[in-house]
Amino acid sequence: MQNKELTKDLFVPSEAGVVEREKISRPTRSGFQDGWIRLKQNKGSVVALVILLILVALALLGPVFSQYNYYTTDYSAIFQAPNAQHWFGTDKFGRDEWARVWYGTRISLLIAVVAASLDLLVGVTYGSISSLLGGRVDAVMQRVIEVLIGIPNLIIVILLMMVMPAGIGTLIIAMSISGWVNMARLVRAEILKLKNQEFVLAARLLGTSNRQIILKHLIPNTMGVIVINTMFTIPSAIFTEAFLSFIGIGLQEPKASLGVLINSGFQVINSHAYLLFIPAVVIILIMVCFSILGDGLRDAFDPQMRI
Repeated sequence: MQNKELTKDLFVPSEAGVVEREKISRPTRSGFQDGWIRLKQNKGSVVALVILLILVALALLGPVFSQYNYYTTDYSAIFQAPNAQHWFGTDKFGRDEWARVWYGTRISLLIAVVAASLDLLVGVTYGSISSLLGGRVDAVMQRVIEVLIGIPNLIIVILLMMVMPAGIGTLIIAMSISGWVNMARLVRAEILKLKNQEFVLAARLLGTSNRQIILKHLIPNTMGVIVINTMFTIPSAIFTEAFLSFIGIGLQEPKASLGVLINSGFQVINSHAYLLFIPAVVIILIMVCFSILGDGLRDAFDPQMRI
């Protein structure tokens, strides 16, 4: 096969008008719209999101549409199995388990979401400042994190319970004191990889402030890490609340949370297993769905994973 000599005649410019050259090939979408489209293509994440929305709706509306409330006792209806009148049965005080389960889910979700929001706010801010400024500032801030990591979270909770009354506020404060540390370390590690890249250096040359660099350039490129860690923080906070209530240092009767309900059901597991089974299924669904949704959100909204 002979090689043909390349000449200018072989290269013919394509003919295209000004309008065709400036034509946009697809509709303009924001980052959120593009991420939402990607999320909808992940069937597992969509199913998890639907289940979570159903659970949240039941937590908000379940007790409202019930003719019973979570604290009224009826000793003539103690330990009734699930039936047409009491869909989830009743407990040892004759309280309607349907109202208590969904009210307890509401309380557990409230504690977890508030604690995760505080972890997100403090952790992202702390980690971003530490990594971007660097030097002595970073060294001092990391020593603070190391001190907090060395203190067991359970010790902090017990100490707070000794000086503060047991309640929702105390649990949120206890979980938030050191809960943001992991988020701060992850964000710091990601930003350390990004801070010397070309787009950050270009922003500095243009006179962009550190605040704008963090908000507009660094945090959007660490969104995958932030989202997945937040999605794991929420079920972890729910489990922590359930564990603390189960061992007796969290919320107490007659208040209802998933941990309180599991503790009550465990005491009568041999004779009335439904009192343990139902809240356990709810907490498992919440934790599994948040984990699956977190993976889907990371794949959808992380700029580094877009093609």
